[in-house]
Formats: sequence, C-alpha cells, structure tokens
Amino acid sequence: MKERVFLLVLVLVLAFSRWPGIMPPNFSAVYALAFCAGVYFPLGIGAGVSVVVLLATDVLINVFAYGVQPFDWLMVLNYVAYAAIFLLGRAFSPHLRAAWLVSGGMLGALLFYLVTNTGAWLHNPRYAKSFIGWFQALSVGLPEFPHTWEFFRHTMISGGMFTALFVGAVKLRGPSRQEAEESAGEIEGTEPEGTGAEAS
Repeated sequence: MKERVFLLVLVLVLAFSRWPGIMPPNFSAVYALAFCAGVYFPLGIGAGVSVVVLLATDVLINVFAYGVQPFDWLMVLNYVAYAAIFLLGRAFSPHLRAAWLVSGGMLGALLFYLVTNTGAWLHNPRYAKSFIGWFQALSVGLPEFPHTWEFFRHTMISGGMFTALFVGAVKLRGPSRQEAEESAGEIEGTEPEGTGAEAS
C-alpha cells in the first residue's frame, strides 16, 4: 500500500510540472508519467490514474492558464499517444535495469512526437499531403513557429530525464513488500542440495 502511495505522489508531482512556464515547450514529465504508470501500476489502476491525472491537468491548464474551453477534440490525438506510451510501459518489466527503462521512456517520448506531429500534418491544410510535407511537420514545421526539431529535442530529453528520476526514486525505495515476500517464498521452496531424487 505504501509503495502505491509513493508512486501516486510521484505521478502527481510530475503531472503538475506540466503547468505552462515551469518547463520549456514540449519539455514535459507527461511522457515519463504515462510510461512509468504502465510499468509500475496494475493495468486498471495505471490506466485510471493516468487518465484522471492527465485529464485533470489538461482541463486546469486550458481554463486557468490559457483561458480556452476545457477540452478540444484535437486533444484526443494526445490521449491516443498517451495510451500507446502506457501500453509500451506494460511491455517492460519493473525489474529491468534502469538503463532499459530509461530507454523505454525515451521511446515513449519519440512515439508521442511521431503521433502528434503526424496528426498535425494530416489536420493542417498548410502542410502538403506528401512525404515532403510530413517531413516538414517533423523537422522544421511552419515558418512563423519555432522549428519542430527543437520540440523533438525537448521531448526526448525530458522523456529520458523524468523516466530516470521516476525509476531512480522507485529503485531507491528497494523491493516492495510483495516482491520481498515472493522472493522469500522462492527461497523457502528450494530443495537443499543433495536431497532430491538423485540422492536417494
């Protein structure tokens, strides 16, 4: 129980770091949040916590920071990307080395970037609906905005950094009570050497 409370506190801290002005554009903890929720939480709890936290922060940011409507249908694409990152996290064992988990977090950030920028390419009529137009959406974007490769850099760095912080905090806690009990059960269930059928 304490382990889940600890993870929930980390998720909430990472989620509220999304507030505009706290981080550079696209430098967000949300990629790590979605990935690590998939890694560390049971399926139902992980999906529920992720949706509630992300939706709540999106609504708060839209209403109080940007002064726009709470939810826009274009945000659905973001949630498709979050779901994909969460499912990616489900494919990673929490017992893997930290380097593998950080790599998974960066892969999730890359996935988010590809999904959302491809969506922008499909939706925005100013992009040519060709490979060149798609590449433009992924690399330089539209002339009046910063280059999208800059956003990509922030996305990848933050995906790796926040996943490392999350994984490091969890690993510093040591094994959970459930893991310790499972490990002890495995040790108790091991037959002493020389007492098997071959010794009789």
